[in-house]
Amino acid sequence: MNRARDLRCASGIAMVALLVFVATALWTQFARADLDWVNATLSLYLHGPWGLALRTAYCLLAGAIVVLGLSMYRQLRGPRRSGAAALLFVGAGLGLAGVAVGDSWLPERAPLAWPLVHGLSAMTAFLCASVAMLLQSWYLRGEPGWRRAAAVLWWWAWLAFVLLWLHVLWRGPPRGAGQKLVIAVIVGWLLWLAWSGWRHARTPR
Repeated sequence: MNRARDLRCASGIAMVALLVFVATALWTQFARADLDWVNATLSLYLHGPWGLALRTAYCLLAGAIVVLGLSMYRQLRGPRRSGAAALLFVGAGLGLAGVAVGDSWLPERAPLAWPLVHGLSAMTAFLCASVAMLLQSWYLRGEPGWRRAAAVLWWWAWLAFVLLWLHVLWRGPPRGAGQKLVIAVIVGWLLWLAWSGWRHARTPR
């Protein structure tokens, strides 16, 4: 019962944080007339008007990723139980927070180090999240009461993984739109996981 309550609480907190991030990211697309949303990556919106709000939303997203990863690990009971996905989710959260915090003061105080820190943090966030999504989906496929949700999460995670590598390797499409598509798919996966966790916790056992 305690684990169900904790899962419901963690899933609820994560959903709120994820929705705040989505709302903030969407708002900046309309509020920033100086940037072309098709070509400008989301990172460019971290500076200038509404930059602080988006950096805060990045930190909320990082927290949601960590909370979901740790709560899912605590819920696992099947033979596939492992802390690998949880550790990768923590790594993704730290990488995302590194982007937000680093972009707050590094551009002015350490302009030479800033691109390196930003790039490494962003790559860490994307790579750790995409691999963690695949592992978490695979773990949940063997968990009682999770098979239907896990099937959706499994193929959704593969979609995110493929889109991420297409974005990295294929330079043809606009960089901004491509990056935002990858982010949207990952955030959508996280929302589905949080919603599934909320429903799973409410189901009598």
